[in-house]
Amino acid sequence: MSKLIDMYKNLKQENQETLYLFKSGLFYIFLDEDAKLMSNIFSLKLTNLNSSFVKCGFPANSLDKYLKILNCTQYKVKIIDNNTNTTLTPKEFELNKNTINLLETISNIDNNNLSIKEAYDFISNIKNTANKILKEVNTNETKN
Repeated sequence: MSKLIDMYKNLKQENQETLYLFKSGLFYIFLDEDAKLMSNIFSLKLTNLNSSFVKCGFPANSLDKYLKILNCTQYKVKIIDNNTNTTLTPKEFELNKNTINLLETISNIDNNNLSIKEAYDFISNIKNTANKILKEVNTNETKN
């Protein structure tokens, strides 16, 4: 966990105003002062990470629920994935996840066993999903 604490300290030195949410195993966690603040907002239980740091968090399978709430707060939050060393805002994280889901859907299609109607419906669904993703991208670009 010292690697996580060091990363947190370095990120906070760069930007005190941003709250950092770390992917740690099967959980997403906030550390130290970020944890104290988010614990109050989300009613998450604070626990000791070590003798001088606290943490609070939630299971990774609850991320969608918390992303919706984080997107509605005034706080600037970045999500840190330790496995990929990626730092994303909650909106960027959600957009990335939606794009990956779309690509997985496309790559898993068995085109040898589709009827014409199923192929048409598949293309229509892909188009609608892609349009939603593009709309989100355009909305984010307009805000920046």
